Amino acid sequence: MKNSKVFAICGMVCVCGAGAPTGAFAQQMFMQPPRGQQMMMVPQQQMMGPGQMMMTPQQQQMMMMQQQQMQQQMMMQNQRGGNQFISPQAVAQMPGAAHPTRVTGPLPRVGSNANPTGRHYYIPSAYDRLSDSGLYIGLSAAYTTAVQGGMRANYTGQQHAWFAPGAFQQANFIHDTVLPLQLSVGAAINSDVRIDFSYTRYAGISYPGFVSTSDGGAGFIDVPATGGSVTSTATMLNVFYNLDSYTGHLAGGALRPYVGVGLGISTNTIADYLVFDPTFYADVPEGTANPPPGGILTGISDIYAYHSGGTRENLAFMLEGGVTTQMDGGIKLDFFVRYMSLGTVSSSGSIVVSQTEWLSTGNNIPIGQSGSEEPSLYDAVYHYTNWTESGRLATIDIGVRLRLQF
Repeated sequence: MKNSKVFAICGMVCVCGAGAPTGAFAQQMFMQPPRGQQMMMVPQQQMMGPGQMMMTPQQQQMMMMQQQQMQQQMMMQNQRGGNQFISPQAVAQMPGAAHPTRVTGPLPRVGSNANPTGRHYYIPSAYDRLSDSGLYIGLSAAYTTAVQGGMRANYTGQQHAWFAPGAFQQANFIHDTVLPLQLSVGAAINSDVRIDFSYTRYAGISYPGFVSTSDGGAGFIDVPATGGSVTSTATMLNVFYNLDSYTGHLAGGALRPYVGVGLGISTNTIADYLVFDPTFYADVPEGTANPPPGGILTGISDIYAYHSGGTRENLAFMLEGGVTTQMDGGIKLDFFVRYMSLGTVSSSGSIVVSQTEWLSTGNNIPIGQSGSEEPSLYDAVYHYTNWTESGRLATIDIGVRLRLQF
């Protein structure tokens, strides 16, 4: 009777444990091993102490099936969690992994050979900081190193054209210090291309100080001129392209080369100017023994030609090349060389000429001698229209542009 109760109790334990081992029995049979060690299964025979009953083969088979199910569940959990159990012996054979050597401090800049191996490192914060992005406002100041072009009279083929002194031969513009200013607003299309609208103003250029006017024949006379200041404004659409994909970054990534081209409209204005010819032009040959009667014109002198200024709109273009660097706060600086073609400068075509006329005295004195002729009481004034002077204007500038990105 006692034995039957024992077998009944063992049977209940086996049936109740069909799901999973519990209590002290589970701790002894399925204890979770510490990390780094293999899970060991203890044979059932080793756990049977004195006074314990041996399980039937059916019970042992059921228990082994439960153990296999538990092992499969634990393996699946380890695979999902990414855990790997490595024996302490394997860990002991890996001293480098247990105590890694860390390299600290900043890496050398792109293009630097400061390290012993001479390798170049890619540093995004330094290499890509010059990439253009978003909207920007630009302000540039430049110095004009050269002014190209000049004025020339377009009326040289007119009858009596020499009556109106002007630039009968090409006369180059003169200039003092020319500091063109530019305001631009634009946006980057991508890291290589940006587009902007710009407004540029030039001042400090003027009509030549001397011009070669006609002497009334086949020759020319250099005469002084004054006035004629020139101002020019240009509104353009510009496209810029970064060249670092071809040239690479310069100065270790601190400079980025680029080129640009622009097309737009220029407005060129020239102020009024005066050309003065002090030459005496004889109408009666000097030394004529029989001078004309009194009051007859014998010559003219002191010719003042007042040329009215004008304004003209033209097609203009520019070519630019330079390098870009960056300051703190998202501010970029463009150092550039620029060629600007501003189109044509032209007067209005209105010329007022004032001249002194000399008249015969009628004293029967050979012309050219004292008392043979005298100046008229009033200067003669003539007005010529559609007699223009014009010429093309271009500049070469060097400067710096400040761009604030948003």
